Amino acid sequence: MNRRSQSRPRRESGVVLIFTLIILLILTIGAVALIRSTNTALFNAGNLAFRRDLVNQSELVVSTVNTLFKSGALATSASTETNVPAQNYYATMLATNAQGIPNALLVQTPPNPVVGATSDVKMYYVIDRLCQNTGLPIVTQCVESSAAPSGGTAKPTAAVAPPSATVYRLSVRVDGPRNTQVFTQTTLTRPN
Repeated sequence: MNRRSQSRPRRESGVVLIFTLIILLILTIGAVALIRSTNTALFNAGNLAFRRDLVNQSELVVSTVNTLFKSGALATSASTETNVPAQNYYATMLATNAQGIPNALLVQTPPNPVVGATSDVKMYYVIDRLCQNTGLPIVTQCVESSAAPSGGTAKPTAAVAPPSATVYRLSVRVDGPRNTQVFTQTTLTRPN
């Protein structure tokens, strides 16, 4: 009788299965982290796009204010000597926060908002003349701009004082979708 040597089957210990499950767990955690990182990056890119769009739309207010100075309620010199709250205009420098934004724009909502490209964009603005007192602008009490002479490199033979003009500060708050809020400022002088 031939006896075949029969070996007893070895008992499987499952070490390979345990290593496979650990590697699968590590890959799953990495995939979840990658998906969350991608979603965060897309969210931030969307917010930056909203912000940039609101900055661009704030330029509409500059043209609105230029119209006020050219042919609107602030067209005459006398109209800029006193406050005109209905036009968001103040003849003196407004108090500001640490970032230079007028408190009148932060604390309350000024009248006459400008509607942006879409109905969910509203732009609020205030114009303040950079003077210490109301009335006629006095050079020592107002911020004045002066235009440097333009042209070639030749020196003028007689010293001529450049013209000066009172400076106005236009501060704009733009409220947009997703509670996005942007502040812009520019300075300007009255157009001739």
